[in-house]
Amino acid sequence: MTEHNTVTHRPGRSRRHLLQGCCGALAVGLFTGLVGTRPAQAAGNLRNPCLGALPAAGQAFIDEAFDGIDATRLVDTHAHLLGNGDAGSGCTIHPSMHQWWRPTEVLRRRAIMDAACVPVDAPSVDRAYIDRLRALAEGFPAGARWWLFAFDQACSDTGQPVPDWTTFHVPDAYAQQVATALPSRFAWVASIHPYRPDALARLDAALAGGAVAVKWLPSAMNIDPRDARCRPFCERLARAGVPLIVHCGEEKAAPGAGRDELVNPLLVRHLLAHGTRVVVAHCASLGQADDTDQPSAPARPAFDLFARLMGEREWEGRLLADISAVFQRNRKPAVWQAVLQRQEWHHRLLHGSDYPLPGLMPLFSLPALQNAGVLAEADIAPLQRLRAHNPLLFDFVLKRRLRMGQARLPAALFEGRALTPAKTTTTA
Repeated sequence: MTEHNTVTHRPGRSRRHLLQGCCGALAVGLFTGLVGTRPAQAAGNLRNPCLGALPAAGQAFIDEAFDGIDATRLVDTHAHLLGNGDAGSGCTIHPSMHQWWRPTEVLRRRAIMDAACVPVDAPSVDRAYIDRLRALAEGFPAGARWWLFAFDQACSDTGQPVPDWTTFHVPDAYAQQVATALPSRFAWVASIHPYRPDALARLDAALAGGAVAVKWLPSAMNIDPRDARCRPFCERLARAGVPLIVHCGEEKAAPGAGRDELVNPLLVRHLLAHGTRVVVAHCASLGQADDTDQPSAPARPAFDLFARLMGEREWEGRLLADISAVFQRNRKPAVWQAVLQRQEWHHRLLHGSDYPLPGLMPLFSLPALQNAGVLAEADIAPLQRLRAHNPLLFDFVLKRRLRMGQARLPAALFEGRALTPAKTTTTA
């Protein structure tokens, strides 16, 4: 096992009033890395309008996005649950997110809650989050479903939970409860740290309870894919035919244990070697990582290392990826263009929204997508109007409108066919 450096949460030096005056710029910096944005530029676009039902005038634009899609198969494989436990969910958030002298963490909480349309003074954060998510789901045709993520605690190298490394915690039992309450819309994804002494027992319970996948965020949770304890866990998943969703590339929303070296996409090889089907979250599209194939070489974009993995024939059929967050403003235009143009990848890609982040207004720049040549100017205004009412629907429609020449994301990608290959080809 690798040596772990303790992560501490240090109080910020800023005063409380900076949360108001600089919140726009800070939100952009927290979640996109665009730290040079001036407050005046960002603040106007920070707040989610949280509007209600969609006006009928924009329905034709939405309907066009569903052309060729089998709505009964439409699946968003990357959506988050959050809460603070005020309604018995068992969810927690790190105490620093309520401490005014830690303005960065307070802003992180407020920005995410704003994205989910949960008021700061909501009587119950747990209930408000679920109520909004259900309302957004109703904007989709019957049959569309979301995979809702549990999120395990960070653990030490000995497998003991470490609350101070845990940014968010969403128990498996809560994810299962929410999904089973509305199975026509939701399925649930377990999250189990493989270092826990009872990891395999927890995994068996999750599989018996209907979990459709397991999610790891190695940097936040302190999970090293090279650790020997990952092998029996992965082999159990492989026998069950259940995928492991692994965050790769830089992480912005949940710093957790701070083990940034563990989200290197090349480490996924160790998991694939155990027979597991692995879904690389976000196509590893943010940040840089060490090229462990060439130790003397400088760090490379994590997306380039992901592309290398996708080109390795031995992982065909086992290595998949989701496109959640890929088209946010902090990804490079070359990433947007590659995901659209690399049509040999498309049968291995899955749709994911990374909800609630589509509702975090600074995270998307439609003009930037237009300037990159992947979005028509005429689509910007209707997409902006749609986002004010339903960020989940905005995320789906945006991805259906993207083009690079004649290349676009195919219908099969949104239908989850990478998980259950279809016998016939589905057209875009």
